[in-house]
Amino acid sequence: MKKYKTEFHIHTRYSKDSILAYWLLLLIAKRKKIDTLVITDHNEIDGALKYKEKFKKHNIEIIVGEEIFTKKGEIIGLNLKKKIEPNLTPKQTIKEIRKQGGLVYVPHPYDEKRYKTVLELSEIEKNKDEIDFIEVHNGRNIDRQFSIEQNEIAETYKLRKVIGSDAHTFFELGRNYVTTTKKIKADSILESYKNPEFIKEDCINFAHTWTRFARIITMIGKGDFGELFRVINRKCKRK
Repeated sequence: MKKYKTEFHIHTRYSKDSILAYWLLLLIAKRKKIDTLVITDHNEIDGALKYKEKFKKHNIEIIVGEEIFTKKGEIIGLNLKKKIEPNLTPKQTIKEIRKQGGLVYVPHPYDEKRYKTVLELSEIEKNKDEIDFIEVHNGRNIDRQFSIEQNEIAETYKLRKVIGSDAHTFFELGRNYVTTTKKIKADSILESYKNPEFIKEDCINFAHTWTRFARIITMIGKGDFGELFRVINRKCKRK
């Protein structure tokens, strides 16, 4: 029986910390035989919307998502049509996702390195009935214990498990994905997500370093030298 590959939670050049371009994403997706890509750029959906029609010509489904920074950590909305503004409360963010008929996805619910972006556990508990997916492994977990902790959270609140690639670079693609017997499409995500199998690998630590370079390149490209100076200044103060 054919298995279809879906790579959840990936970033493109439309995220401030990724320079993954369309042609490179397409090349790797075809080479790795990924059937569905779930694009979840930071506080942005322009890239996913633009890529959706382009990838369709190559028989690759694009699900439009957004990794939204809330006042209590990040929440991903899937199947969005309009961008959701950051810095709302988790409850408000979930409400905005639902208004669009979208699905609520919690990325990396435990991560000691990226604690500023982790959705607070109290918010997961309060909103557990509204959560459609929660990650039990993230491709950027620098410690295997993080995946164990993430799985325990999913078990505690009896939430639907998923693994997220969180790829920001081409060399992270095709390493962490879900296989199903039906192709996951935007109009039938939950219906197709039956008996998933998780293919996962450990984090490539260099990817985090590359992300820092990507942020600098993005700021230079946009001419945002003020923000670049602030980032450098913060780094110097820490030292």
